Amino acid sequence: MTLTPLNQLFRRPSWPEAQVVAKALRTETTGGAILLAAAAAAFVWANSPLHASYAALRDATVGPHVGHLHLSLSMWAADGLLAVFFFVAGLELKREFLVGELTTPAKAALPVVAACCGVAVPALTYAGAVTWLGADSAALKGWAIPTATDIAFALAVLAVIGSHLPSALRSFLLTLAVVDDLIAITIIGIFYTSNLQVVPLLLALLPLAAYAFLVQRRMTQWWLLLPLALATWALVHASGIHATVAGVLLGLTVPVKPRASVPARSTVGGQTDVAHRFEHRLRPLSAGFCVPVFAFFASGVAVFGPGAESPLGEALHDPLLVGVVLALVLGKVVGVFGGTWLTARFTRAEADEDTGWVDVAGIALLTGVGFTVSLLIGELAFPEDAAREAHVKLAVLLGSLLAAVLAAAVLVPRNAHYRRLEEVETQDRDGDGIPDCYRPDPMAR
Repeated sequence: MTLTPLNQLFRRPSWPEAQVVAKALRTETTGGAILLAAAAAAFVWANSPLHASYAALRDATVGPHVGHLHLSLSMWAADGLLAVFFFVAGLELKREFLVGELTTPAKAALPVVAACCGVAVPALTYAGAVTWLGADSAALKGWAIPTATDIAFALAVLAVIGSHLPSALRSFLLTLAVVDDLIAITIIGIFYTSNLQVVPLLLALLPLAAYAFLVQRRMTQWWLLLPLALATWALVHASGIHATVAGVLLGLTVPVKPRASVPARSTVGGQTDVAHRFEHRLRPLSAGFCVPVFAFFASGVAVFGPGAESPLGEALHDPLLVGVVLALVLGKVVGVFGGTWLTARFTRAEADEDTGWVDVAGIALLTGVGFTVSLLIGELAFPEDAAREAHVKLAVLLGSLLAAVLAAAVLVPRNAHYRRLEEVETQDRDGDGIPDCYRPDPMAR
């Protein structure tokens, strides 16, 4: 069967794009497993008789006693380590828009519409739930908590339960999550910035511009780039904008297309993709260390025993917790599935006949896994309310876990179905290492 790439919702990606998705899945699977282990360890420790030692570690302050840089370990994880995660996200965003699945409006329409609906509907669900349940107006500050999809967690779950699903579905989830990150970054920068300091923000443009100049000329020596990156991060942090935005801006400056010729003093050959080199080095660090460490410090909510920040019974009756869980589990699936259906209904796009709407529902459920960025937004929304922040953490944990379980219930049977079809679809008759299904007409060879 010959596919028409531009008029199908879930078309099979190109072979190079499929390889990128597969590599991302492998890395994020390992990182997701470490993330889950770190979150579980923090939750157990925080609810054990040794809870005081966990709190002491989380709140221990380190760093120079200069202005804003003497921070607790949990703040270093949220402001510093997550900047590496968002740097990689910036690389992914630029790659998707220039050489990936978002290069043309026809390619970008589905993940962009699905991601936008997957942000708007959960936000409205949360706002409606907390209002209907009688929460105070301060609870509305958390409207953005359930809007983000956790790339590492979601891809890790998908890799475990959906290893035989069509590559188009996996590519769709990865691309949607990248667009979702862009929206989340924008929300953080606009709605969760307090006491904006214009001078440090303007000064941050200087090291950022120098960094961009060097990477655009393929000058990739770490001793040149790292000080500029740190200076950009420190100045953005001092401006009042969350420092993770600096990571995104730095990532967006990195070139993703090789040049035919580069300056003679460049350390990168003309056929080398600089973004690929950086991502190859930093993705394992981000997925295997930075995000799990953040999860470790962000997930340790005490709800049992004498050290409980907020007793479990009290937390479960908080409209905020109910709103977050409903938004992650119900709002996300309605938003993503509804956005996908609207794209199919009101455009000329057609769904691949090999892909069912039940597959879309499973992927939509999986987008409700909103772990890392949701926890970060929760901290930004309620910085001075320890009890409410604890409820947010518990809500994100419960909602993400429930979304993952429901997604598994839908996708595991579908995975078994696609496993039976895979043997035929992955034949490589000419032995060139590229499956015949990635050619326009494999039967004609």
